Amino acid sequence: MAQSSNRCYCSVPCCSNNKQKQPYLSFHDFPVDVEKRARWVRAIRRDEGKMFQILRGSTFVCSQHFTPEDISTTASGRKRISQGAVPSRFHWNDWGRSSQAHESVYRRTKKSLSAAVQDDSHKIADPEDSSKEKLPAGPMAKDHDYACHSFPGELHGAIQRIKELEFQVLSLEMEILELTLQKKQPVIFRFCLTDEDFRYYTKFTSKEVFNVFWESVYPSASRLVYWSKAQRTAEEIPSPQRKLPLIDELFMFLCRVAAGLQEKTLSTIFEVSLSTVSRTILTWTSYLYLVLGSLSLWMTREQVQRTMPGKFKQYCPHVRAIIDCTEIRCETASSLTLQSETFSNYKNHTTFKGLIGIAPCGIITFVSRLYTGSISDIEITRKSQILTLLQPGDGVMADKGFQIEKILSEVGATLIIPPLKKSTQLSMEDTQKTQAIARLRILVERAIRRVKEYHIWDGLVPLSMVGSVNQLWAICCLLSNYQGPLDLKGDKPV
Repeated sequence: MAQSSNRCYCSVPCCSNNKQKQPYLSFHDFPVDVEKRARWVRAIRRDEGKMFQILRGSTFVCSQHFTPEDISTTASGRKRISQGAVPSRFHWNDWGRSSQAHESVYRRTKKSLSAAVQDDSHKIADPEDSSKEKLPAGPMAKDHDYACHSFPGELHGAIQRIKELEFQVLSLEMEILELTLQKKQPVIFRFCLTDEDFRYYTKFTSKEVFNVFWESVYPSASRLVYWSKAQRTAEEIPSPQRKLPLIDELFMFLCRVAAGLQEKTLSTIFEVSLSTVSRTILTWTSYLYLVLGSLSLWMTREQVQRTMPGKFKQYCPHVRAIIDCTEIRCETASSLTLQSETFSNYKNHTTFKGLIGIAPCGIITFVSRLYTGSISDIEITRKSQILTLLQPGDGVMADKGFQIEKILSEVGATLIIPPLKKSTQLSMEDTQKTQAIARLRILVERAIRRVKEYHIWDGLVPLSMVGSVNQLWAICCLLSNYQGPLDLKGDKPV
C-alpha cells in the first residue's frame, strides 16, 4: 500500500528519492509475508541486520523501482502494488531501460568505428598499418562519459552512499583497533595503573612488589593444570589452552581474595563463565598454598636476634615469637553438634579459630590451621605443633589469657606475659613491665589486622568453603608478609 507521508524515504541503495522532493512518486511498505519480503530484500541487494531493519510504516521502496504493469491505481487515487510484484528497476540494471540507452562510451565508439571502417572506400597502402584502427576526426573522437547525462537523483544518492560507507568503515576500524588492544593488553593493566590501584585490588604495596612476586611464581605457574582436569585424572596431562592470560588468572584470584569481588562480578569483568572463574580460583588456591607453604617461614634464633628491634632487646632479649589467636565468623550449621563445636563464647557466634605467630621484626613466621571456635588457647597451642619449633631458652610472648606456661616448660621455653595483679595495685616494676610488653605485643595485633583486611573475610564464611578455607587463610597470612615488616610506631615498613 502506498504511503503519502512527507517523511517517506526509499530504502534501495543509491536511491535518494523521498516524498518531499518527489511527490509524484508513491512509496510502498515491504510485504508482511516472510517469503515475499525475502524476495524484495534480495532484489534490492540488502541484508537485514544492525545496519538495515525493516519496520512497518517507516521502511519503503519507491514506485520508480517497479514496472508500470506492477502498479495500479484505486478508485480513490491511491497507488497499489500488484500481488507478487517485486522491484526490478535499479541503477545496476539501468533502471529497467534497454542496455542501448546507457551503453558505455567505449562500446558506442567501437561500434561507430566499425561502421566507419566498413563505409570507407579508401584502401590503406601500408600493409603494416592495415591492422591498426584509426579514430575518425570529428565530434565522435571527443565523446566521453561526461557527455552522458545522469538521471535525476542518481549523483546525489551516490554521494550520500559514499559518505555512509566512509563513516561505516571508520567505525569498523575503530572497533577493530579497540578489540585488538583489549586482546593484547591483560585486564590487570587496565585496572591497575597506579600503586594505589595495586594496593586496592591485590594488597601488594606497589607495582614493583607485585612484579617481584609474579616473576617468582611464573616459571611454575606456567605449567598449571586446571582443577577440574586434575579431578578427572591423576596422570600427568598437558596444560589446556587458557581462556585468560596467566597474569590475569592471578589477578582474578587476588580480586576475589584481596578485594572481595564476587564470582559473578569477576565473570563480567574478565568476560568468562562462572565455571571458569570458580575453576581458576580453586586452581590458584591450591597452587599458591603449595608454593607459599613450601617456603621456610620459621626464623632461626640468629635471624631473630639480628633483626630484633632495639626495644625488644631492652625489655625481652630472649623472645623468639609473639603469638595470638584470632577468629573469623562462619555460617551456622544446621547440625546441633556442629553448632556446639563451632560456637565461640568470646565472639558469641560460630567461628573458626587460628593461631598466628610473628617474629619480633613483624614478619609472620607461623600459621596454624583453622579449628572450631570452641577450642581453648592451650589446646590450639598444643595441636598447632608450634612447640616442636621452640628450643630451650626461647621466650614466647602472649596475652594474659594464654595459660600455656606449663606446656612451654616441657620444651624448655618460657612464657612472657604481663604480670598478674596480686594486690589492689601493681608495683612500679610490674607496671613498667606491663607497659613494655603491651607496646611490643601490639605487633601481632597489627599483623592479624593485615590478614583480616583481605576482604574475603568481610562477611560470614560459607560452609561451602570449608574444603578450601584453611588454604585461603594460610595464603592471606603469607601474602601479608609482602606488605613489609611492621614498625613499633605504626603500620609502616622498617
